[in-house]
Amino acid sequence: MERRKSSGGSRKGKKKGFKWLAGYRGNIHLVLFLRLLAVTVFLFLSRAVFYVFNIKYFAGVPSHEELMIFFHGARFDISAILMVNLPFIAMYLLPFRFREKKAYLVAADIYFYIANIFALLLNFVDIIYFRFTLKRITADIFTYLQVGGDFDKLLPQFMKDFWYILVTFILYISLMILVVSRFRVAGTGQKLKGGNFSYYLVNIFMALVYIALTVIGIRGGLQLRPINVVTAARYTTARNVPLVLNTPFSILRTWNNEKLTTVRWFKTESDLEKVYNPLHHGKAGTFKRMNVMIIIMESFSREHIGLLNHDLDNGHYQGFTPFMDSLIQHSLYFDAYANGKTSIQGIPAVLSSIPSLMFESFIQTSYASGKYTSIGGLLKAKGYSTAFFHGGSNGTMGFDSYTHYVGFDKYFGRNEYHNEADYDGKWGIRDEQFFQYAAREINAMRQPFCAAFFSLSSHHPYYVPPKYINILRTGNLPIQQSIMYSDLSLAEFFHTVKHMPWYKNTLFVITADHTSEAYYPYYQTNAGQYAVPLLFFRPGEELKGMSKTIAQQTDIMPTVLGFLGYEGKYLAFGTNLIDTLGTHFSIHYNSGIYGMMKDNRLIEFDGMKPTHLFNLTKDHLQKNNILNQGDPEQDKLELFLKAYIQQYNNRLVENRLIAE
Repeated sequence: MERRKSSGGSRKGKKKGFKWLAGYRGNIHLVLFLRLLAVTVFLFLSRAVFYVFNIKYFAGVPSHEELMIFFHGARFDISAILMVNLPFIAMYLLPFRFREKKAYLVAADIYFYIANIFALLLNFVDIIYFRFTLKRITADIFTYLQVGGDFDKLLPQFMKDFWYILVTFILYISLMILVVSRFRVAGTGQKLKGGNFSYYLVNIFMALVYIALTVIGIRGGLQLRPINVVTAARYTTARNVPLVLNTPFSILRTWNNEKLTTVRWFKTESDLEKVYNPLHHGKAGTFKRMNVMIIIMESFSREHIGLLNHDLDNGHYQGFTPFMDSLIQHSLYFDAYANGKTSIQGIPAVLSSIPSLMFESFIQTSYASGKYTSIGGLLKAKGYSTAFFHGGSNGTMGFDSYTHYVGFDKYFGRNEYHNEADYDGKWGIRDEQFFQYAAREINAMRQPFCAAFFSLSSHHPYYVPPKYINILRTGNLPIQQSIMYSDLSLAEFFHTVKHMPWYKNTLFVITADHTSEAYYPYYQTNAGQYAVPLLFFRPGEELKGMSKTIAQQTDIMPTVLGFLGYEGKYLAFGTNLIDTLGTHFSIHYNSGIYGMMKDNRLIEFDGMKPTHLFNLTKDHLQKNNILNQGDPEQDKLELFLKAYIQQYNNRLVENRLIAE
């Protein structure tokens, strides 16, 4: 008998020892706190997952700065979790007894799990998406998906290529559910009698406490202004801002946030125009009625071009663009910088000289319904025939609507190609075939013409035809074999058109829409992540040389018009690169931070004040912030950037994008 008692006591002690596995079952306010705390911790820890999978993009960050990034990141996590869970919090705080009924609690749980699983899913999706944009996903993603084209076909490919992220997410969510489900409200199913004064008094008091704490948490503290995406720049450089933020916060804080605000740093237009004026006045003279062919290569980062990277791999770097390497040597070449990180930002920058200095691309916003034009529209008024070529499905990113709006008469896409045998199964018609199709269609156009071509095969999933798999080299990045394929397609295009009658009377412009995922350190920096090639090729070598002038995508329109001798007025947020007296610079916007490269400096600006300054000559990898350390160019850079932003914001808001 005693032995049995002893054994029973042992089992009882064992149960007691593992009682913590049962979690907590009790007061509804404490359950609410524990659940919110748990999902906040899981969101915080998902930053560590994000960091581990993308550690090369944050290389060189000192350990103490990493700790501070994670510390400050918790502030954004709390804000995000409270915003995501507002309905759940409200359901738990209602001071009525029906909230303890089983059906009500089940409904609250359904919302809680769906909302938080989706929030974490967004964070995990960004582990991969970040590599393409180097920023957290913002609310414009939903507009992009509406016009993205073939998303249903691309999603399975992404899941196949990045299956390990999906597996990690499933395990992570399973652990989250296991932990959170341990916290439950007691009293479920009991027959509840009418309340009393003390019940309502206590619950109303607790509701008020939670409401106050929730408001403070969402605002990120008691400071005057609530935290937003830009706030993250106070704690680190623009390059590391995505590590401070989380994706749910970025999306929620940029939702319905396309609106620009007018600024008045300069009180009069004359004072503003003395510093920066986007109105261009052509010079009187003879207009050259030359054809213009603008070729925009998908994801052709400067990193992929061997000729431009002699210092890599101890001088042994080959690159992946043998044709472009050779063409550059017969062209006027500029080390340029993209004005954005996505195609939908790059196309209007190249064709309309309008960058996207906001969370959404310019052509996704209401400002795109205002008055503005493009190089196609301006040359169309001079009697040019105009066309835009892109092998993607018609409607992709709204390019067909945009190009028609700004003066391109014809749009040639997948629908016009009429041969699905050349469809790559994901994005559109393969570059090799579509380049040849464009050559034939251009040959039939009336001269002079202005045509733009946007390639696609070097976009994920990086299609390469089977016949080239064992011929074209691979590299450190998955994209690089497809870069070789697109370069080969470009070479074949030139081989075809050089025999056509219009070839010698054509100015060719070649650049990229944006950069790709990077491998080498410089191309992962704040400046290098925008580095693209820009070359102007005129058969007969009228234009030739390797210019040291800084360039950007928005410079293409004014440079082409300047070369042709266009004599009219027009608006462009760029500079004629051939004008040696012009002010040359490059500007971009990412995660709420403006970046401008000018006078061998990179200045970063949060919309109110500068946050970082780097000397690009002395500090190639941008590790030493010299802001407020006596650099003689700092004040001039800030003044110029403010003038640029004022011109940009005010002209978009006031619909003044046409020279009148």
